[in-house]
Amino acid sequence: FCRVFLLLLLFLFLSRRALLLLLLALVWFGMAHTPESGGTMMDTQSALLQLEQSEGCRLSWNAWPSSRIEASRTIVPFGVMISPLRAVEGSPTLPYEPLPCKGCASILNCYCQVDYASKMWVCPFCHTRNGFPAHYAGISESNLPAELFPQYVSLTYTLRTAPAPPPAFVFTVDLCQPREDLAACVDSIKQTIGSLPERSLVGLVTFGERVHLYELGYGNCSKLWVLRGDASIPKDKLASMLLLSNQTAPQQKQNHQMNDGSGGCEGRFLVPLSECEFALEAALDELQPDAQDVAVGFRPRRCTGAAMDVAVSLFEAAGGVSSGRVMMFLSGPITHGPGLMVDIDMAVPLRCHKDFDKGTGVAKHFKKSHAFFTGVASRAVASGVAVDLFACAMDQVGVAEMAPTAERTGGVIVLADGFDHPVYRNTIKSMFERDPATGQCKMGFQATSDVFCTREVRVSGCIGAVTAAATGASSSGAASGRVSETDVGCGGTTSWRLGCVDERSSYAYYFDIVQSHNNAIRPGDPFYLQFQTRYVAAATGETRVKVTTLARRWCDPARLDELVAGFDQEAAGVLMARISVWRGETEDAFDVLRWLDRTLIRLCSKYGEYQKDDPNTFRLSPYMSLYPQFIFHLRRSPFLQVFNSSPDETAYFRSVLNREGVSTAAVMIQPTLLRYALNPNGGAPVGMPAVLDVSSLAPDVILLLDTFFHVVVFHGQTVAQWRDAGYHEKPEHAAFKALLEVPQNDASALINSRMPTPRFVDCDQNGSQARFLLARLNPSATYNRDSGVGTGGDIIFTDDVALGVFLDHLKKLAVAG
Repeated sequence: FCRVFLLLLLFLFLSRRALLLLLLALVWFGMAHTPESGGTMMDTQSALLQLEQSEGCRLSWNAWPSSRIEASRTIVPFGVMISPLRAVEGSPTLPYEPLPCKGCASILNCYCQVDYASKMWVCPFCHTRNGFPAHYAGISESNLPAELFPQYVSLTYTLRTAPAPPPAFVFTVDLCQPREDLAACVDSIKQTIGSLPERSLVGLVTFGERVHLYELGYGNCSKLWVLRGDASIPKDKLASMLLLSNQTAPQQKQNHQMNDGSGGCEGRFLVPLSECEFALEAALDELQPDAQDVAVGFRPRRCTGAAMDVAVSLFEAAGGVSSGRVMMFLSGPITHGPGLMVDIDMAVPLRCHKDFDKGTGVAKHFKKSHAFFTGVASRAVASGVAVDLFACAMDQVGVAEMAPTAERTGGVIVLADGFDHPVYRNTIKSMFERDPATGQCKMGFQATSDVFCTREVRVSGCIGAVTAAATGASSSGAASGRVSETDVGCGGTTSWRLGCVDERSSYAYYFDIVQSHNNAIRPGDPFYLQFQTRYVAAATGETRVKVTTLARRWCDPARLDELVAGFDQEAAGVLMARISVWRGETEDAFDVLRWLDRTLIRLCSKYGEYQKDDPNTFRLSPYMSLYPQFIFHLRRSPFLQVFNSSPDETAYFRSVLNREGVSTAAVMIQPTLLRYALNPNGGAPVGMPAVLDVSSLAPDVILLLDTFFHVVVFHGQTVAQWRDAGYHEKPEHAAFKALLEVPQNDASALINSRMPTPRFVDCDQNGSQARFLLARLNPSATYNRDSGVGTGGDIIFTDDVALGVFLDHLKKLAVAG
């Protein structure tokens, strides 16, 4: 009764903002002072997941030290993982303009101080007093707009502006492939056309030794322009060659009706789908493999770089088109023209990681090719274009060279064995899936991001599919002192271009604390972060602004328990993984691993409880106990270990890591393993979590491994023998039949929920495909080391260090002082 009475008094006499901050402080006080136990850790993780559901964000530290010196000693960086377009539970969409602060351009939110009498509000970032406009005249403590509701920390605004021009989709098809593969590619493109937004424009480019640009707006017959593929054509020269002119839409339409061959790009090469669907499908049906004589021992001439350059130039020449996608359908390496990857002579092999390390002549084209595609990516970003790479071939196609075009524009990279492979088919289908509630395509173009923070915090940078904005908010951010001196990822700004975004797009923002130690902030006071994401909805052309405002508190640097209680192990691990990948682009892999090791040792030495020089006394808080294990698996992951991966595969893995959110990225780094066995009670088997260790192997179980890129169903030796004997077909063995079916059903559910679609592997113990599972298990039992706990009798032939040995050495180094 007393607690209820006190809460009523608070509601009556305290302002709503003060009450919200007080409740936040009480929550954190309870987290910091609860005895450390497994249940407490689970409760904390549940609370963090609930925060993610309401905010759409995950922070590495949910309480920050109040001085710069103490912040530099926390080891793990201060970062935020955010997915701007992810649906937030209970978050409304407001059909009006947001209200910005006149001092810093942050937007009105529930943490602002409001004076209802004078109709003024105070910005929590720059403390500027702002007046409400006339349409807010009726606000009061009992009549609040949605922005001031405490539960609405994430809101979407639909701006009252004219619809943006329709997006364009340019299909760029590689003709240097067998007829059967080309037919499968054409069939998938036709299915994709049916999923495009109704207002879309489409274009078609094909390439082999030369580039073929189709004029879909020409009505008399099929018309295409043949362009050279051995050089990049400047935009102005291309416009002159194609007789492009800057005309208005009515003038262009008149010229098309007269068929005089001139006019603008829109209407000739980029045509509304509703007007040219028949012509586009007819052109696709007529596609034939490139007619070039390829001698034995030589590769076909394939001008991928020139084709991509022409496709991007179409958007630059189309004044009425402001966004879209260039969809590259690739079937082989770049052997001709700009962006050259390898010579046509097959005596010269494709480059591998060893060639990069040793500087051999095999990789002599890489730097020049990478620089060319980086330039194409910059042009695509300026035009609001995303570049997608669908590499469907048994060998490398140059994804490592072309990766900047997808990574900087928000494009998608897919690796598959062919255009009829389920990985490719399901992925391209998922790209254009529609929202079940609205029936609209869940895709946004021309996205930009702006970050605002309190005066004691600076923005270090962002890692993801971003490029720094050259003007606008970035320059104002630097002037107002919101930019940190230390760059992480794409730094030196508070404003970025995101290109194309969808609900899976995730970005990692990093921050620095600059408050002086002599002028430390009072522990318990709040600080604020705001993320503004502006984008154009592909389906409707509406301009929307997603605003997410976070509030956390400063903690006492001397109270490590308060700091540790707000540590998010998964988010911290993913943020560290992104930094590792970013550093790996310019540093040697060995140096990145040493940096990771030193960081982990420093963290355990600072936050662990131990007696000096006694590893047996070492204890780590439950809030951090899983972090060393996470780093162990990161060190063994394909993001840092390039052995047995081609440069194209490494670029693909790293690109997907930088796109996905915390939950899915954590699975990439530390896969999940489920164990299925016959139910002694006779019911259907249920997958139980198993240790990611070789000791989990057993002859009478089925294992389901999820690495995000692969979904593996592994049958123990005994189970495989029973299956081969046909026991599951007999009525008296219905339980065994269920044992075989349940893992397959669970695997199908995982595959259908992912984009890109993972590769499915169905294997047996001691089979060749079992390597996909063994490569990700902890090698506690190897040919020269026996764990003593294995039940399956299997060992892993590797010299990798096991998790137990890794942790033992970590303890010794952490307690060494």
